[in-house]
Amino acid sequence: MSEPTTRPGGAAPLRRTPQQARSRARLARVLETAEQILIRDGVEALTTTRVAAAARVSVGSLYQYLPDRDAIIDALAAGYFAKLEAAMDGLVEAAAAERWEDPVGMLVDAFAGIYRSEHGFRALWFGSGLTERTRAADRDHKRRMADGIRRVLLALGLARDDEALARACHSAVLAADALAQEAFRREPLGDAALLEEAKVMLRGYLAAVTARYRA
Repeated sequence: MSEPTTRPGGAAPLRRTPQQARSRARLARVLETAEQILIRDGVEALTTTRVAAAARVSVGSLYQYLPDRDAIIDALAAGYFAKLEAAMDGLVEAAAAERWEDPVGMLVDAFAGIYRSEHGFRALWFGSGLTERTRAADRDHKRRMADGIRRVLLALGLARDDEALARACHSAVLAADALAQEAFRREPLGDAALLEEAKVMLRGYLAAVTARYRA
């Protein structure tokens, strides 16, 4: 048996990597099916038996890659982390090519849009079935998102690169994540008033951070 495969986001839920196109397509179908079950019925419904039946694969075939429910949860989370990090990479590129009058507003709106479209992400994060592996992967994911914020600020010429900037960006990500989660717990489309308050708070913090580099 192959060693577990590391996925984006730091999770390693796969027993082995599918090599053939048909196997990769089967695994993708399994994960799409698992996401549909997650959205409709919650984390508790993600049993290997149910996912295999709904995806029309044998349980033995599923076990080749995803040995239990925790592995399914970890794999779904890894996919969501990868999407968020890809979006951050795109924003870094945009910041390098454009001038943003309101960086905080751009970033909050961009990620609020992802929260609105990724129903599975919300169902997973607001459920009670997160695994320890996924929680650890989330901590690593937040560090990568913080590095994305750092790269945005550098691209916009708002700061110099140092340890203090990295620490401030990590703090901003942790605060923004907590506020975004609360906003989307309150309303499926996000509590608009709370998201606006998050922008006010983060703009003030950004102003304080960037002021250090003008002193």
